[in-house]
Amino acid sequence: MQAITVRDRNAGIAGMSLMDVPYPHAAENDVIVRVHAAGFTRGELDWPATWTDRAGRDRTPSVPGHELSGVVVELGYGTTGLSVGQRVFGLADWTRNGTLAEYTAVEARNLAPLPADIDHTVAATLPISGLTAWQGLFDHGRLAAGQTVLIHGAAGGVGSIAVQLAREVGARVIGTGRASDRDRALALGVDTFIDLQTEKLEDAGEADVVFDVIGGDILDRSAALVRAGGTLVTIVMPPKVQPKDGRAVFFVVEPDRARLADLATRVRDGRLKPFVGAVRPLAEAPAAFAPGKRTPGKTIIRITED
Repeated sequence: MQAITVRDRNAGIAGMSLMDVPYPHAAENDVIVRVHAAGFTRGELDWPATWTDRAGRDRTPSVPGHELSGVVVELGYGTTGLSVGQRVFGLADWTRNGTLAEYTAVEARNLAPLPADIDHTVAATLPISGLTAWQGLFDHGRLAAGQTVLIHGAAGGVGSIAVQLAREVGARVIGTGRASDRDRALALGVDTFIDLQTEKLEDAGEADVVFDVIGGDILDRSAALVRAGGTLVTIVMPPKVQPKDGRAVFFVVEPDRARLADLATRVRDGRLKPFVGAVRPLAEAPAAFAPGKRTPGKTIIRITED
């Protein structure tokens, strides 16, 4: 089968190539998925798990990408809950070969059934962004109706879903981003938008939950905006500056089959609208990783046509 692989950690995207690799093996409780669409995170070439297994051993050439939508073609020994021919979407393990491939092996528990009326390209935007948004707001931030949440990167992949989820539970939403993000953030439902390039973050006022996806100076300054008893949540790095009278949480998204199914239901009902950006073929995946001009929405790699 064909897959995008990486061999040299120092080479960056120049070390990514499309090549033939062995068909994956379905271990116990695994399924093999024929991947129709895959998502990725540009920073994952810097993740240790891209290069080593759980024991720290080199596992190159490795296949990046960890979000997928596709069809089950094989069941591993002891696998239950899914069947051959079933449409699924979800997260691949961080320390195993990923989803930028025609086929990939995934633990069945990391996948959820995908309704027939949701396109694979839409489903592939949900696993990391959707689960991150939910876990950040509610599992870690404990956001509730009537509270105020400040969401950095409100028009981005994670932020745009977080805005919609927060609005649905009845929270007041402050969004941040660049000037070019303002219209989209307002359309998603933010009550107030702060342009981080031209406006002062501190003018946003206090919030019960601050959800950070940027890090650096923005993360440091955000601690002062957390209301007493509130929470600063970030997915970038452990915060160096703590809220004076609140909590600070750094977390890495975790698979959750039940929550994925819930997100799919929200998409079907029209309550959640993921933002699909460019859709590119597998051969163009290395170029999609390249830093450069910002493109709206989440870039999806289309691998197999429906």
